[in-house]
Amino acid sequence: MGGHLALDVGGVLAAVVLLVALLFVAMSVRRWLFVRGGGAVECSLRVLAQDGTPSAWRLGIGRYKGDVLNWHRVFGFRRRPRQVIHRRGLVIAGRRVPEGEEAAGLLPDVTVIEVRDGDLTAELAMSSSALTGFLAWLEAAPPGFPVDLPQHEP
Repeated sequence: MGGHLALDVGGVLAAVVLLVALLFVAMSVRRWLFVRGGGAVECSLRVLAQDGTPSAWRLGIGRYKGDVLNWHRVFGFRRRPRQVIHRRGLVIAGRRVPEGEEAAGLLPDVTVIEVRDGDLTAELAMSSSALTGFLAWLEAAPPGFPVDLPQHEP
């Protein structure tokens, strides 16, 4: 009887390890598919409520597609973006460096920008090269696009 129990526990353990490995492979393939097409950057995002209360930071991948930035969570399986930021009418409300506990929860050497897109107010944390690309994407808006860019810091 004890031998059968050991085989059952071993089989269940092997199935769990296999399932975890398959999930890891699926997330890796998903990330590779997002990044391989180009126009993708790593950036963390958090949404600010109407009263200014921030949600938790979430690590993700932003992917430029025409006049929108589609943001997808890194650890997820959805093909549809969790957040869509439109270039038309986008306002950059501020830029800052994360401090204290906030900095510990983000990737190193990031800049946080606050953006407003209609009713959405969010913060994006991205590297300096990703931020340069984001600002270039905004500045490259077609004529007639109302985009509010902050003055560049010296």
